[in-house]
Amino acid sequence: MNNTRKTQGLRHLALRVRDVQVSQAFYERLFDMKLVWQPDPENVYLSTGVDNLALHQISDEERKQFKQSPVDPLDHLGFLMDSPESVEALFQEVSAQGVTIVKPPKQHRDGCFSFYLADPDHNTIQVLFEPSVQL
Repeated sequence: MNNTRKTQGLRHLALRVRDVQVSQAFYERLFDMKLVWQPDPENVYLSTGVDNLALHQISDEERKQFKQSPVDPLDHLGFLMDSPESVEALFQEVSAQGVTIVKPPKQHRDGCFSFYLADPDHNTIQVLFEPSVQL
C-alpha cells in the first residue's frame, strides 16, 4: 500500500458515441453536466464539477463497423444522487420524456435506491442513491 497518495475515486469516463451533439444534450439535460471543453466537433468533455465525462464521436469509417452487441464489456455507468427522493424525481422526469427505462426504481437490501435507463447509444445508466458515499 502506498501511503504517499490517495485515490480520489473514479471521476472520469470516456464513451464512444454515434452523435456527439445528441449525447451531449442528453447528459446535460438529465444529469446537469456542463461543457468543459470541446477541442473539435468530434469530442466533448462534460463535468458536474466533480466528475468528467468524455464523449468521442465514432468516425464514419468506424460507424460502418459499429454495432451494439448484446454482450458488451461495459455493464453500466452510474450517477449518484443525494437522496431516494432525487432518484424518484429523475425517474418521473425521464419517464415523462420517453427515455428508455431498463429497470424501474428499486430499494436494495444494502440501503441503496436506484433505477436504470438507457442513453442515446443504449449504454445503461444506473441512477443511484448510495448512503455510504458522501457527496
